[in-house]
Amino acid sequence: MKVIIHPHAAERQVERGVSVQEITATVEQGERFEAKYDRVGFKRNFPFDGLWRGKHYANKQAEAYAVKKMETGW
Repeated sequence: MKVIIHPHAAERQVERGVSVQEITATVEQGERFEAKYDRVGFKRNFPFDGLWRGKHYANKQAEAYAVKKMETGW
């Protein structure tokens, strides 16, 4: 599966402390759930053991939303 990250999501990933590799792993291997607007959501936990906004966390959860793009060959 090819994961394409929308430019807006790429800007926000830095603010949210999530890497491209974590986003890709979340979509490819994370828990899948139905989302609004005919989208699919994915979430996955990752080891973190660090500070985020002044609070210590052992894990972090990445969440991504996707739209399946069909290759038509046209």
